[in-house]
Amino acid sequence: MLLVATDLAKSHGLRELFHGVSVGVAAGDRVGLIGPNGAGKSTLLRMLAGAEEPDSGTVRTPRGTVVVYVAQRDDFPAGTTPRSAATDAALASASVHGDRHEAEVLAGTILGKIGFPESLMDEPAERLSGGWRKRLSIACGLCSAGGTPDLLLLDEPTNHLDVEGIRWLEQFLTRPTNDLRAGASVFVTHDRAFLERVATRIVELSRAYPQGTLAVDGNYPEFLRRRGEFLEAQARGEATLANEVRIDDAWLGRGAQARRTKAKGRIEDSAERRDELVAISARNAAAAAGGARVDFSASGRRTRRLVQAVGIAKGFDGRTLFKGLDLELGPGDRLGLMGPNGSGKSTLLAVLCGELASDAGSVRTADPAPRVVFLRQQRAEIPLQTLLRDAICPLGDFVDFQGRAMHITAWARQFLFADAQLLQPVGSLSGGERARAHIARMMLEPADILVLDEPTNDLDIPTLEVLERAIESFPGAVVLVTHDRAMLGAVARQIVVLGAPGGEVSAVASLDQALAALERAEQASARAARGAANAPAAPAATPASAPPAVRRRLGFKEQRELDGMEAAIEAAERACAAAEAAVADPVVAADHARMATACRTLESAQASVAALYARWQELESRRGG
Repeated sequence: MLLVATDLAKSHGLRELFHGVSVGVAAGDRVGLIGPNGAGKSTLLRMLAGAEEPDSGTVRTPRGTVVVYVAQRDDFPAGTTPRSAATDAALASASVHGDRHEAEVLAGTILGKIGFPESLMDEPAERLSGGWRKRLSIACGLCSAGGTPDLLLLDEPTNHLDVEGIRWLEQFLTRPTNDLRAGASVFVTHDRAFLERVATRIVELSRAYPQGTLAVDGNYPEFLRRRGEFLEAQARGEATLANEVRIDDAWLGRGAQARRTKAKGRIEDSAERRDELVAISARNAAAAAGGARVDFSASGRRTRRLVQAVGIAKGFDGRTLFKGLDLELGPGDRLGLMGPNGSGKSTLLAVLCGELASDAGSVRTADPAPRVVFLRQQRAEIPLQTLLRDAICPLGDFVDFQGRAMHITAWARQFLFADAQLLQPVGSLSGGERARAHIARMMLEPADILVLDEPTNDLDIPTLEVLERAIESFPGAVVLVTHDRAMLGAVARQIVVLGAPGGEVSAVASLDQALAALERAEQASARAARGAANAPAAPAATPASAPPAVRRRLGFKEQRELDGMEAAIEAAERACAAAEAAVADPVVAADHARMATACRTLESAQASVAALYARWQELESRRGG
C-alpha cells in the first residue's frame, strides 16, 4: 500500500466533520473522493498529504514514498511565469541535485507534456486563464517530485478547466504509468463524468454510513448501484430494529423482573437495540436529506417566441468569437453553450440578453420583454457583509414563494442551512453555501428565461442532481453555460459549440455530437495556429462585422483601453477568486476583524469586475454605434 489512513477524526470548534475514517491507497488506484458540501473532503485530502493534522488517527506511507498535493486554489507570486515556476519547483526535487540547468530541462519537459505551448511559457501567471493556471499547478507538483510521484492528490482538479482541459486531465491521469502519470491518485471532485471516466474506486464521505465512508471498487455508475443496495439494506435494518424495539417495549411494559439473570440480559440487549436504532435512524436521515430543494418560479407567460437571434456575430480585438448564428428561444427550450475558456460563451449570453450589442445580425425579443433571471458565474449579486437571513429573505421573516407564504427558517432549511447560520454574513459561508444562497434568491423571482452561467461551481453531487430536475421541470426557457458534461447531457436539447477558427459555430442536438464538434474545433484551431506561426506577419485584421470606419468612433486611448479589456477582466476575476479564497479560509473566519477586512476586499474585487464589464459594454456600444 502506498498510503494507509486509520481512524481519522477532525472537528472544527464544536462541529465534528468526521470520525473513524479509514482509507487505503494502493499502486495504480485512482480514487474519487466525494461527499456532500461540508463533509470534510478537502480536510481529509490535506491530512492524506500531511498538510493538516487529524485530531486523532494516523496516516502512514512507506519510507521514500513521494506524495504530491495540488490544492484547490493556486498561489503564484506576481510576475511568475510557467517556465520560472516549474523550474523553481524542479530545483526542490532531489533528482536534479540543485543543478539549475537540469531543473530547467525537467521543467521544459514536463510543461511540454502537460500541453503548454511555447507562446505561454514566459507569460506572467496572473495573465493565464484559470485552466492554464490549474495545469501549471499540476506541472509544478510533478516537477517537485522529479516528474514521477508515487501518489498524486488533487483537490477539485476540474474547477476552472473547460471541457478540453478536463479531457486532457482525464487522459493524463489514465495514461500508462511509465509516462508522467503518478503511480496512484486521489481526487476530490463533483464532476460525475470525470468520475465515470477516471476513477477505479470511489469513496464517499458521509454521515449516512456506519464508519463515515462507503468505498466501492469501480467507476461512478457502479458506485451508484452499490450505494443503492447498501442504503436499501440499511433502511430494511432500521425497520427490523424498530419492530424489535416495539416488542421490547411491550415486554418491558408488562413489568419484567429485573432481578432475574435472564431478564437482566434481555433488558441490556433492549438498551443496545434502542441505541443502535437511534444511530441507524440518524444515518438513514442523512442519506435521505439529499441536496437543497430547488424549484424555479415561472411567470406563467405563454408567448411562443421569447427571443429570436438572426445572423448574430461578435468579435473583439480582431478576433471573431461567433458569426452567422441563428437561435430561437421559447418556453420549454433548453439551450447549452459549450466551448473552450475565452471562446465567447459569456459574451453570447450578454448579446442574447441585450447587455451587449452584436456586431452583425439582430436580436428580437417578445413585447413586453421577457423576464430574465441570472445566476452569474461571479455570484456578486449579494454583498458579502449581508446576513444570510437578509440575503435569502429580503422582505422580512417570510418569503412569498409561488403564492405561498413561508417562514424564513423553513425557507432556509430547504437549502440545507441551519437556523444558527441565518445570522452569519454571506462572506463567512463556504462556496457551496454561497451558491445555494444565490439559488434561493433566484427562486423568488418569476422568470420567462433562466440564464445559468456555470451553475455547478461549488455545488455537491446531491444538489447538482436536484438542480437538474428543477431545470427539467421549469416551464420557461433555460440557457446553460457549464463544463459539467453530465448536466449538459441530462438537460440540454440543443447545444451550441463555440471556439472554431473564424467564429464558426456548430448547433447540435446531443452531448456526443457536441463533444465531437468541440474536438473538430480544437483540431482546426491547432492547424490555424500552426499556419499562423509559419506565415509572414500581416497587419492585424478587424472583425468582418466591424469595419474600420466604425472602429474610428473611439479615440486612440479608448481603443487601447478596449483592446486590453479582456486581459483586464481576466486579471480582475483572478483577484476576485483570490479574495474568495481568503474569505473561505477557516482561520480568517474565526477572526472577526480579519473576516470583515476580507469581506471588504472581496466586495471591492467584485465591484471592480462589474465596473470593467460595464465599461467594456460602454466602449463596445460606442464602437458599434
